[in-house]
Amino acid sequence: MAWIQLKINTNAAEAERLGDLLSDVGAQAVTFVDAKDTPWYEPKPGEVQLWPDTLVIGLFDASEDMLPMMADIRPHLPAGSLIKLDQLEDKDWEREWMDNFHPMQFGKRLWICPSWRDVPDPKAVNVMLDPGLAFGTGTHPTTALCLRWLDGLDLTDSLVVDFGCGSGILGIAALKLGAKRVVGIDIDPQAIQASQDNADRNGVGEQIELYLPAEQPTLRADVVVANILAGPLRELREVITDYCKPGGRLALSGILAEQAQELQALYGQDFDMDAIAIEGDWARLSGIRRQ
Repeated sequence: MAWIQLKINTNAAEAERLGDLLSDVGAQAVTFVDAKDTPWYEPKPGEVQLWPDTLVIGLFDASEDMLPMMADIRPHLPAGSLIKLDQLEDKDWEREWMDNFHPMQFGKRLWICPSWRDVPDPKAVNVMLDPGLAFGTGTHPTTALCLRWLDGLDLTDSLVVDFGCGSGILGIAALKLGAKRVVGIDIDPQAIQASQDNADRNGVGEQIELYLPAEQPTLRADVVVANILAGPLRELREVITDYCKPGGRLALSGILAEQAQELQALYGQDFDMDAIAIEGDWARLSGIRRQ
């Protein structure tokens, strides 16, 4: 099958929004490429411009009429963004994608492994997770920051709330690291299904309870982790805080580094906050709820 790539240069703060935009207009797949070290060029009359920070790449059927679609998305692009179309050579894209997804280690004990790869350390805590529709495979810094944080805790017999559970990766990792029970909450029914399927695949399906927001229970947990975005973390502060018992631990991610201080101060009203953890452009906040 023939494909066309639509490429948009942008910055890290806009990349996910533009990825969602391309999905909304019919992209079959969306990928993000760090362009800092491998700039792309699109010449205009009399000049050459560099692609900055990040390429957002949408994959479209070559039969699509791309010009009207490009006209529709241009008003939603940040000022100065470049947009480019490329024909894509025919490959076995599923095989190439699979070949590039490897087991990843987080902290000292925890590995996230795709099902088609050998487990590097059978004695480690191994979560088997294949990329799917719901967000969360460990490749994004926000997920990685949370996984390393969980790996550093003693979760024995604990109750964990995974707020915005996505693929279920954080809750499943918590269970494999010793948690007794996980409550996962997400606004997306596909995420609920993906979390249950992934938990079943990892042998912890009976230990996880999954809810849409309208159904979420009232409880106090030993550990709360919320890997969503700064806006919802700000708006839902009281809800997220109430899930954490006094003396319980909290981790927040999905936060750009420049947003971290504001949210640190906001949650610091109820928590003794740790130092902010930064990976690339992203941050993780953590703390202990005051008695």
